[in-house]
Amino acid sequence: MSENEFLARRFEEHRDRLRAVAYRMLGSGAEAEDAVQEAWVRLSRSDAGQVDNLGGWLTTVVGRVCLDMLRSRTARAELPLTPDAPVPATVADPEQDVLLADSVGAALLVVLETLTPAERLAFVLHDLFAVPYDDVATVVGRTPTAARQLASRARRRVQGAPAPDADLVRQREVVDAFLAAARGGDFEALMEVLDPDVVARSEAGVVAGALAVAKGASTYSRLAAIALPALVDGATGLAVLVDGRVERALAFTFVRDRIAVIDISTEPGRVAGLEVEFL
Repeated sequence: MSENEFLARRFEEHRDRLRAVAYRMLGSGAEAEDAVQEAWVRLSRSDAGQVDNLGGWLTTVVGRVCLDMLRSRTARAELPLTPDAPVPATVADPEQDVLLADSVGAALLVVLETLTPAERLAFVLHDLFAVPYDDVATVVGRTPTAARQLASRARRRVQGAPAPDADLVRQREVVDAFLAAARGGDFEALMEVLDPDVVARSEAGVVAGALAVAKGASTYSRLAAIALPALVDGATGLAVLVDGRVERALAFTFVRDRIAVIDISTEPGRVAGLEVEFL
């Protein structure tokens, strides 16, 4: 295998996450794909052997590319988040852009429409993809304190945005299907209940894309066997019981009857602070 082929393979391992980051900053599947391709061009022209954390390096590059693209929009209107928006060839379903937009709820649509490019970038990188403020600061060209303030301003606007509609009965059905699939290690059934661009967030990091999330979930059949449907801080999800106490909790966000976001809490202090009501 040539050095370039090896580098391309390493890049492909990060593509889904990079596209998820770019989409949530740009609101367009076509532009997100352009940003990811530009990251590949810059990687191929760099001394990749000197990069210790390729995932972090690529996230920084994509963030900077998106920031430039956002700033270039000042002379024109924002791209509409509709099925008519340009869709890259790698997206099979023409409604994919809409599903991606919905997967982070109405709140992010408000962010996309009202925040400055720097605020938007700080919010998406830190709040949605758990990028440390020190790294966010590098992307936006500010101090870590300033990056924290940018994200804080964006967060206040997001918190004031309307929440998406909720059908608790249907959500419970999806949770039951997810749990049954995880218990049985049924990969195909897991893919059926996951949004194509589902994001799973935990203290350990972020996993993006239905394929990656399903692969992870299918390996946890033992934990799934002792998990129960629950409301986690008011959100439909699952709680794992060990010796009569909640060891971990999963809160789900749903889009069109599929799981779009999974917030996983495993740190004891964080879990202890959650309000868990078994269904």
